[in-house]
Amino acid sequence: MMSKPYVKLDKDNVAVLLVDHQAGLMSLVRDIDPDKFKNNVLALADLAEYFKLPTVLTTSFEDGPNGPLVPELKEKFPDAPFIARPGQINAWDNEDFVKAVKATGKKQLLIAGIVTEVCVAFPALSAIEEGFDVFVVTDASGTFNEITRHSAWSRMTESGAQLMTWFGVACELHRDWRNDVEGLGTLFSNHIPDYRNLISSYTEQTSGK
Repeated sequence: MMSKPYVKLDKDNVAVLLVDHQAGLMSLVRDIDPDKFKNNVLALADLAEYFKLPTVLTTSFEDGPNGPLVPELKEKFPDAPFIARPGQINAWDNEDFVKAVKATGKKQLLIAGIVTEVCVAFPALSAIEEGFDVFVVTDASGTFNEITRHSAWSRMTESGAQLMTWFGVACELHRDWRNDVEGLGTLFSNHIPDYRNLISSYTEQTSGK
């Protein structure tokens, strides 16, 4: 297999798409522990805020069983474009969503959502077809089980999507610890208990110098 060039995330060229993180759909996620999944979604939201990445929120059929957007996301991005799709399953089939994505002016898209093989895969494949570089945040996307997850991952990667985790995304965007040790360390500490211990130890060591 031919190796592909390393396409790095560029914080000046990235937009974040949070697709269908809805209260009802959260109950369908069974491939990741519910508490860990919620933490991962909020970690992705925090890094979007930290790196000042334009973010687009969307929901599907809110009035039905899918339910409303997770309230923490609405609170974190009160001014972000929010598209409540009346029925389109593929967010990319909604003109307002596509307009909001293209209005960011960014060519790299970080996509996460529920469920992986539909709400993430469909817009990811659609965006790739239109020339975007797509990065799927796997641990902030959830679905029914490992079979459906791997089917979705395979389909997206064969079309050119890159699979990443929120931690990998944060590190690649940051590039160099010296850019802001405290800021990135705080972000990690808020979402990774073991990292909190590591940062606490570092803080104690450096504060005595």
